[in-house]
Amino acid sequence: MDEMFCFQCQQTAHNEKCNGKAGVCGKKSDTAKAQDELIGALIGLAKAAECGTPTDSTDRLVLKGLFTTITNVSFNTKTVNELTAEVEEEKRKICKSKVDNYDLSRLWEASDDIRSLKSLILFGIKGMAAYAYHALVLGKTDSEVNSFFYTALRAIEGESNPDKLLGLVLKTGEVNFRCMALLDSANTESYGNPVPTVVPLTIEKGPFIVVSGHDLHDLKLLLEQTEGKGINIYTHSEMLPAHGYPELKKYKHLKGNFGTGWQNQQSEFHNIPAPILFTTNCIMPVRQSYSDRVFTTSVVSYPELVHIGDDKDFSPVIAKALECGGYDEDKEMTGMNGGHTVMTGFAHNAVLSRADEIVALVKQGKIKHFFLIGGCDGASPSRSYYTDFAKATPPDTLILTLACGKYRINDLDLGAIEGIPRILDCGQCNDAYSAIRIALALADAFGCSVNDLPLTLVLSWYEQKAVCILLTLLYLGIKNIFLGPTLPAFISPGVLDILVKNYNITPTDVPEKDLAKALGRK
Repeated sequence: MDEMFCFQCQQTAHNEKCNGKAGVCGKKSDTAKAQDELIGALIGLAKAAECGTPTDSTDRLVLKGLFTTITNVSFNTKTVNELTAEVEEEKRKICKSKVDNYDLSRLWEASDDIRSLKSLILFGIKGMAAYAYHALVLGKTDSEVNSFFYTALRAIEGESNPDKLLGLVLKTGEVNFRCMALLDSANTESYGNPVPTVVPLTIEKGPFIVVSGHDLHDLKLLLEQTEGKGINIYTHSEMLPAHGYPELKKYKHLKGNFGTGWQNQQSEFHNIPAPILFTTNCIMPVRQSYSDRVFTTSVVSYPELVHIGDDKDFSPVIAKALECGGYDEDKEMTGMNGGHTVMTGFAHNAVLSRADEIVALVKQGKIKHFFLIGGCDGASPSRSYYTDFAKATPPDTLILTLACGKYRINDLDLGAIEGIPRILDCGQCNDAYSAIRIALALADAFGCSVNDLPLTLVLSWYEQKAVCILLTLLYLGIKNIFLGPTLPAFISPGVLDILVKNYNITPTDVPEKDLAKALGRK
């Protein structure tokens, strides 16, 4: 296959596949093909692990390699090829026998259902690798989780039985649940349990740095290195939940949040008088109007940008902030609905501390339904569905938000129920464990299953972390999920039929119609 083939994200061209010279995300075909070769090499490494003994270095390389291939992480063919070379060297270290890599074009050219099932596994472990990598950075690892990556990678080449592949799809969801719990404990042990926090959107005058991505460890290091230097720090998009963690909140120069969802960065970063640091995914093709002020670190890589290496010396970012100087006066920014503040910090510990109160309000009829409206965001106009849906929810309902889809609704003022805000932000996709824990705890409190709760999940998906979260929900047996704005291009009609029959997954339609269906179901 000479041309690029990619259909792993929601913005895939024509909801079929990206091919030709570049994908809709801006990734060039040579980079996409290099990432496929990296996956093929990782499958070779997983096979080599059967004849040898993988080490901690092997495990870390598997996580880093899978994480690198997530949408909007790396646009740099050179660094992808360098990582593939590291995988090859590691393969030789752990196994003296010759082990061939896998040609990923064999997967893309497979029959529809086999390709669909294997894609669910592959994209699921890519998302899970991101969670495991973040936990590893904070010193947390799980041998069962690490072992599963090798099993799943080998199955992508070697398994052809649809029933066994479907079982492995659900196993991916099961292991991801364990992995999300691992990351949750890593974050809370390092930074404390998040607390509800109002986050301003106004940017104060003077030098500042914008930090995007999910890596709380990188943010902590930057906060330490900028303390006392007259530089304010603002989160962007995925980094918003950092404001809820006590060990990060104590830095007074962590001021607020810059801008809205990741998909708006090209306009919001236009001529920004400050540097931007990308710590993980969601970097977009960088425009000339701010390219000299963008820095990357960790797995993020973009041609010709300054990369902060493993030493995590952010001096170049700090120097650029002082050089740019920031705004001459406070700059008032707003959310996507015109609001001036947003809230975060309603993780499972904060919400469950009020569980008795919430249960009582349900029994009193003051809370009649719960909605989880969240997931990955994107630029498609159809994503206004989620804003419209939230606005249409009745005043006796609570909305949990999750991941960057929250930016569609998190600055809305929908009021409160007996002092409980109607919009409760659980965090990012890294914090999906919180939302699941809340749902399971409510089910336990009412002595029923999650599917019997007055709860509706209205999810948006964009990339591979959303895929592994969906697989976890399926593993837990959660049904009646509204999924949009489009169904994944890699889901074949046969596999979709299984998901609809077994889990009643429903494509999003018109907000009012879906809302009536959700409220009528319980």
